[in-house]
Amino acid sequence: MHPSLLTPNTQSLPFPLLPARYPTPDTKKEKKKWMCAVFGGIYCLRHSVQCLVVDKESRKCKAIIDQFGQRIISKHFLVEDSYFSENTCSHVRYRQISRAVLITDRSVLKTDSDQQISILTVPAEEPGTFAVRVIELCSSTMTCMKGTYLVHLTCTSSKTAREDLEPVVQKLFTPYTETEIENEEVEKPRLLWALYFNMRDSSDISRSSYNDLPSNVYVCSGPDCSLGSDNAVKQAETLFHQICPNEDFCPPPPNPEDIILDGDSVQPEASESSAIPEANSETPRESANLGNPEEPSE
Repeated sequence: MHPSLLTPNTQSLPFPLLPARYPTPDTKKEKKKWMCAVFGGIYCLRHSVQCLVVDKESRKCKAIIDQFGQRIISKHFLVEDSYFSENTCSHVRYRQISRAVLITDRSVLKTDSDQQISILTVPAEEPGTFAVRVIELCSSTMTCMKGTYLVHLTCTSSKTAREDLEPVVQKLFTPYTETEIENEEVEKPRLLWALYFNMRDSSDISRSSYNDLPSNVYVCSGPDCSLGSDNAVKQAETLFHQICPNEDFCPPPPNPEDIILDGDSVQPEASESSAIPEANSETPRESANLGNPEEPSE
């Protein structure tokens, strides 16, 4: 958790470092569901967005249509920009992030312990290139098999991911070959598997870069290449104050000793189905925006 959201009694590193304790891509999803439950939100599972319903006169978004054709109505919509159409993003100029994911046979840190997370920053060697951040996870984090290590390399792109990161990989690791002698001593860890890829960085894109965005639709960027999450927290706070200007952003929880539980004031549980009303026919003033181009406009 980011230091700005921690209580004084909570100790943490000066940056968030929460490796998954089990091999699943749902770690972020589980955290969002937990935050939603704590702050009284309603989480609609397995409802991917097909399009936004925009009023032609007010130019405000009135609802979303999910893949089942159901309409979910709200006053405000927070959307990651990968949902937007090419026309909406035609003037956006994205940066790229170069990434590599490796599996190795031992740690780059020469130690007998198998309970560490190693972090290394490799400075840029040439003008126009960027420093590479290396994060190594051991098997105790439940992210890789016992006897192996999972390594992430990240930097701002100057070329392709392989061109940016392979020189660092060659310095730190030895390529694996099946013809190697079984008991041969290798100075560097062996590289068992590698994947290189580039991903889009939308963390510095301003809202004005998007075309015809409804006034009540707010854009949330994806991850950047920094180790910490300062930018994400600042962006979340900015968006929160735009939507709820008179509310405190992530107020500290009350002292458990000050909480008074009243068993007689139990609120009735709201029906889950009430949060997702059935899709209704649209009026002529509405239009479908950012949706599947094969679907007719509403």
